[in-house]
Amino acid sequence: MEEYDVIVIGGGPAGMMAVGRIIECTPSARVLLIEKNKKLGEKLSITGGGRCNITHAIFDTKELLKKYGAAEKFLHSTFAQFSTKDTFNFFEKRNLPIVTQANNRAFPKSEKASDVTKVMIQYCTHPNITIKTNTIVKKIHISKEECHPELVSGSRNNLERSPNKSGMTVSRIETTKGERYSAKSYILATGGLSHPETGSTGDGFAWLKDLGHIIKQPTPTLVPWKATDIWIHDNSGNTINECKITVTVNDKKYFSCTGKILCTHTGLSGPLILNNSSKLQDALYGGDIQTYLDIYPNKNHKELDDLILSIFEKNKNKKLKNVLSEITQLNSFESLIEKHVPYDIETTVHSVSKEFRKSLVHLLKKIPITVTGLEGYEKSIVADGGISLSEINMKTMQSQKISNLYITGDLLDIRRPSGGFSLQLCWTTGYVAGTHCVQK
Repeated sequence: MEEYDVIVIGGGPAGMMAVGRIIECTPSARVLLIEKNKKLGEKLSITGGGRCNITHAIFDTKELLKKYGAAEKFLHSTFAQFSTKDTFNFFEKRNLPIVTQANNRAFPKSEKASDVTKVMIQYCTHPNITIKTNTIVKKIHISKEECHPELVSGSRNNLERSPNKSGMTVSRIETTKGERYSAKSYILATGGLSHPETGSTGDGFAWLKDLGHIIKQPTPTLVPWKATDIWIHDNSGNTINECKITVTVNDKKYFSCTGKILCTHTGLSGPLILNNSSKLQDALYGGDIQTYLDIYPNKNHKELDDLILSIFEKNKNKKLKNVLSEITQLNSFESLIEKHVPYDIETTVHSVSKEFRKSLVHLLKKIPITVTGLEGYEKSIVADGGISLSEINMKTMQSQKISNLYITGDLLDIRRPSGGFSLQLCWTTGYVAGTHCVQK
């Protein structure tokens, strides 16, 4: 059985950050990184549509942590060790400039997720780091703790350890190939359940539950909405930059939100949709839902009518079908008119009736959408759920139950919005676990 100082399971962003940090703290440490895929960073290389929303550029950590909801109170000591500013410095120091775009979303200047993966793989390149890809962990073995070694931080002067109520430690791991490995410390960085095609199949949740931890059942949270409307499918790939969505339950307003949406061949996506998918899930459990889209949220009915009238005046000799594109951001609008305000779009604009124009205004302010549910894990950006933070020492990422086990990234029960918050969580928790896992 091969022995190491630290074994890290999972070669994603948190795992790679942890591995590199271990060597920074203790260059003599022998580290094994195990990844089930053929190469490291499979999911990282496709994140953000291949552009990689690397973090969220809020540099006031107190303000940043408010975005993590109920987890905020647990994260102050964690982010005090590696913040958003540290993420910028980390990548820029390694010749990968970061730029901040709309809504504080930060991307590599190259807008290539593969460049981020290359930086992280280089960070994990060291003679004392052994990387085993295409390797699946079959079982994690535990045993009674025989001794109580103190755990040291990267600075070597802040000794602390979590209370280990069960007196248990991980003794070794076993792979499906029959290989056995042991270490003084272990880091779990296997990710959650989103994008299972990249290997995120929830293995870590099952192991943690077997080890006695409380696991909240993960559910897809940042996930597109499914809708059956033909006009949405006709506009697949088209973005509506400013719109308002309202959801009612049993004819009562449940929530509304304003922002950018993306039409897809199965429904709706984009930041506005993803960040409100958990609210939609709650609404679906509440009863009969109706969903409406206002694509002119900053204009009232009269202002919109005046706008359409001015467009008609400028194009009065054109056919209606050739003018609709000036009225909406939609590439295809005919099926929407056909269903809700039937009218001959071959009509010359100067002959369009006032009644149709008024109906068109009403439609643009309240387009019905037939939402049937949410997409599954395969389309989710993030799945919430995971290990309760009360069972983790968040100063070190150490398990409160298994003294030589550290847990990172998407395995933690932390709900967060889209916009780089998930990757920042991986960078931070991976860094902290890598800092504190090396035993004296």
